[in-house]
Amino acid sequence: MKKISFLLLLISGMAHTSMAQEDLMAMLDKEASKEMVYTQATFKGSRLINGQTIETIAKKHLNFWISHRFGAVNSGFLENFFGLDEARIRLGLEYGITDQWLLGAGRSSIEKSYDFYSKYKVLKQSNKMPVSVAAYGSLVLNTMPTGYTMPTGTLMRFYNDQQRQSFVGQLLIARKMNEQLSLQIMPSVLHNNLSETPYHENTLTSMGFGGRYKLSNRLSISAEYYKNLVDKKAYLAKSGEVYPYQDSFALGFDIETGGHVFQLHFSNSRGMIEKHFIGQTTGTWANGDIFYGFNIARTFSFDPEAKKTHK
Repeated sequence: MKKISFLLLLISGMAHTSMAQEDLMAMLDKEASKEMVYTQATFKGSRLINGQTIETIAKKHLNFWISHRFGAVNSGFLENFFGLDEARIRLGLEYGITDQWLLGAGRSSIEKSYDFYSKYKVLKQSNKMPVSVAAYGSLVLNTMPTGYTMPTGTLMRFYNDQQRQSFVGQLLIARKMNEQLSLQIMPSVLHNNLSETPYHENTLTSMGFGGRYKLSNRLSISAEYYKNLVDKKAYLAKSGEVYPYQDSFALGFDIETGGHVFQLHFSNSRGMIEKHFIGQTTGTWANGDIFYGFNIARTFSFDPEAKKTHK
């Protein structure tokens, strides 16, 4: 009888101990769920293909961008070597003021444009926040001699420096769905102080969509599309001509090599800044107006503490 009582007492004690451990684990899990855990590396770089991502760069770090676009693939082998005989280039720098805020500037050979921009990460995806959000704005200066001809045949004349200015504003909203897939939407507004013709609106709104899918730790496939909200029927009724510009669509591959990000892509736009690829895309994929290009980004650190940790 004593043995049975002792056994029952032992079992009861073990049960109480087990329940206490479960209660303790539940309390620990509850406390852990209160801690903020941020999502890392939604995208590999601060640019998706032509457009921006929600990513900024680390404080006291500098990104050097080289963007290159060749001619149209359908330009022929003998005359233009499938577009490789032509080139457009943009050189850019962007610097991390803080981990959430960067400033950048670049120079594009298209319309001899200088662009100055800023991006600030407002929200970061975490276990308590479903998306990351960044605000982006840029100023573009066209330095072409007045009276130059655009690809559409329009003769552009400037009468003051203000007419050379264009402005872009974007809200970048992204979510890392899992370790492989990241998606982003980019509502955008482009304003040109001088419209191309009296039939073009000075302000153009566009909705961008983009994404990246990781094929491996170093290789990803990416895509982006900008749907311009233009009343093409109204343009046709006013001007008697078909609206000359198209929506921009691009496909690409990202290759990470340590401190470099190398991006290869195909697009129906030769533009490398929002003013050009959102507002001035003339090519269509259906007609083979596809431009091959690449971006190379190299990051340099000016943070002594970061350099010490890498030694």
